[in-house]
Amino acid sequence: MFGPPGYAYVYRSYGIHWCLNFVCEPAGSASAVLIRAIEPLAGLAKMRRRRGMEDERPLCSGPGRLAQALGITHAHNGLPLDRLPFELYAREGDVDVIAGVRIGLTKAVELPWRYGLAGSKFLSKPFKQ
Repeated sequence: MFGPPGYAYVYRSYGIHWCLNFVCEPAGSASAVLIRAIEPLAGLAKMRRRRGMEDERPLCSGPGRLAQALGITHAHNGLPLDRLPFELYAREGDVDVIAGVRIGLTKAVELPWRYGLAGSKFLSKPFKQ
């Protein structure tokens, strides 16, 4: 979180789950985005093995699940996001991004700093209407 932008910040949550963040601001500013969920589009067989499940909806729907499905560990901490093992692609076409209050926190829960793709069934929790 304190490193340069464009790098992964990986940490353990509650000593159990790995969480993947993308560092966003200059070094020292402690600014990162927690990647809470993705729609799994490639590598589904490997993700299913890692998670021990078949249903694709919950494979990556939550920060701990996402890290487990992708095989993210502390070994990924500090790696650049524009080189392997990471592969990031711009989405094609328009997207409808929605914002809402953060979840799973006890401080600043009223801040609308949670973003997601409107209508996505792959979110960890639905946005409140």
